[in-house]
Amino acid sequence: MAHEKRAAYREHTYWGRPIPGFGDAKARVMVFGLAPAAHGANRTGRVFTGDRSGDWLYRAMFRAGFANQPESTHIGDGLSVKGAWVTSVVKCAPPDNKPEPTERDACRPFLRREIEALGSLRVVVCLGSFAYEAACAEFAVRPRPKFAHGVEVESPSGVVILGSFHPSQQNTFTGRLTEEMLDRVFGRAAELAGDRKSTRLNSSHEWISR
Repeated sequence: MAHEKRAAYREHTYWGRPIPGFGDAKARVMVFGLAPAAHGANRTGRVFTGDRSGDWLYRAMFRAGFANQPESTHIGDGLSVKGAWVTSVVKCAPPDNKPEPTERDACRPFLRREIEALGSLRVVVCLGSFAYEAACAEFAVRPRPKFAHGVEVESPSGVVILGSFHPSQQNTFTGRLTEEMLDRVFGRAAELAGDRKSTRLNSSHEWISR
């Protein structure tokens, strides 16, 4: 896919390799995505960068106080995140954006190393059912509650897993996922991580401590 470029990115040199996680080494919140987008992270080399899913994600993280800016278009655009780590369950862009269980299992050791490196981790935000199932497996949640937007599960280790619909165009264009819905998930993540005691949304979709 790094060779079969979209016309808009014809002059771009694609990363075309596994995508590492990105963020704050002292993060209390970890974000699990599905896999790198073929013309997003697979092009830029940074997870959730350069595509519409990433636009939604970083806007929500910005409003929740986890990112210094509301968008990420390329790896040198100045984005930094505080208190959070963003990664994907599968590290390479899969055909048709549909990773197989074998690909998930092959990438599992890399995901586990990321988790182990975050000694202050308290919350995992899972974008979609694929990420949710992977998180429940990693944190030994048994039985696994059914995935739903807003599902909240405490693992045996005390890490809380939060589920959200994935900010894919299939969900955002149809209204299945709204920005307010995603804001509420990240507001809850911030609350559970101890970044603020409780939060609410004002009419501008801005989180306010109370």
